Amino acid sequence: MDSTSFAGLMIVVLIVMIAAGIHINVALATASVLGVGILAGKTSVALSILSTTAFEVLRDYIFAVIPMFILMGELIARSGAAKDLFQVVNRVLFFLPGRLAVATVIGNAVFAAVVGVSIASAATFSRIAYPQMRALNYDKTVSLGCIAGSSSLGMLIPPSVLMIVWGVLTELSIGKLFLAGFLPGFLLAGFYALYCVVLALLKPELFGAGKAAIAAAMHSRGKPVEPAIDLQTVLGTVGTLLLVVIVLGGIWTGYFTPTEASGIGALLALSLALLKGLKWDDIVDAISETGRTSAPLLFLLICAQMYSRLLAMGGVVNSMQEFILGLGLGVLAIIAFMVLVWFILGMFIDSVSIILLTVPIFAPLAIKLGLDPIAFAIIGILAIEAGILTPPFGLAVYTVKACVPDKDVTLGQIFIGSMPYWVFLVGLAFLVYFFPIIATYLPQNF
Repeated sequence: MDSTSFAGLMIVVLIVMIAAGIHINVALATASVLGVGILAGKTSVALSILSTTAFEVLRDYIFAVIPMFILMGELIARSGAAKDLFQVVNRVLFFLPGRLAVATVIGNAVFAAVVGVSIASAATFSRIAYPQMRALNYDKTVSLGCIAGSSSLGMLIPPSVLMIVWGVLTELSIGKLFLAGFLPGFLLAGFYALYCVVLALLKPELFGAGKAAIAAAMHSRGKPVEPAIDLQTVLGTVGTLLLVVIVLGGIWTGYFTPTEASGIGALLALSLALLKGLKWDDIVDAISETGRTSAPLLFLLICAQMYSRLLAMGGVVNSMQEFILGLGLGVLAIIAFMVLVWFILGMFIDSVSIILLTVPIFAPLAIKLGLDPIAFAIIGILAIEAGILTPPFGLAVYTVKACVPDKDVTLGQIFIGSMPYWVFLVGLAFLVYFFPIIATYLPQNF
């Protein structure tokens, strides 16, 4: 068996292990180290490469962005600032039809600019927004779909964990990826909000049964559903918005590197959490959760470097390029094929794992086809994010199901409600393909 066939066989083994339920970390490490060892002729060579790779990953300055941005999101979520933001946006948008749904979209967009993880957004707003939507007689499917669908903004609006991993694998500037995701991310949030308003105008019964019923629901049992806006709520809202402006503005202007911005963001988030009265035990829990989330990601990056070496040693990338280009398909057809692969994988595994498995193969091919690497990264992230809403195993859908307090909610309701948001994700991916300036608009001096 030649090296290319063997490397391809190891990729098949990797996919089988993942499908069998073996954790992605274990599967990726086992297949990559074993494959490199056999191709090199010595197991010691593979172990030496693994140790060198681990040292390089853990000492690299840029990798500090992962735990720092995760810590920033943990502190904001635990301090209650995300709930404050939702309440204030909801009150400000009193004149809009479907305002709770729009507030959920806007809240997710701002929260995405802090936490960078879609699943965290889905869990947070399932607990914050859903009870208020149901109290105002919002349709279950509409409410659940809005929460799950808008949570997808978490991986597109910077700072995004997916962008960090993509940048590491492809050696693209993480700062440029962050900037490239800004316009498409908030454009997508605008589409989501507009959809909610239009749907509320066309089918108001899905957003409550009229003013009398809404008023009755708001004052059921003599207690208003919407809490009053106090000084702490304003503090949480303004603090979160300032945090987003400082972190993203610093990166945009070039005043901070992404790593510096992550450290400053974590410090400001800690200050806000203390002002909000977050207790020491909660701060310790936030730090511990950051470690539990960051460690597997860093281990995945180590294994991903080994996986990339397996592909390089086996010549898989070149063989894949020759095979696909030999089919005589157009560029759009090839991109459509990649998007389809991302959809299918999104049904079964998480977004970071999808990037680790596919980007080392797809990214070089896209460059060879003449696509801008930054625009292709945004296309890929949009398509992969669509996967978390795709049946039968969309991870965002399952997260919402697990977190909403209403136990009568079904997975079918969430999948159906989130499909319009899925369509917007896919549509924006192809819009970026035809108009890459959407994702490559960067400051002149960056």
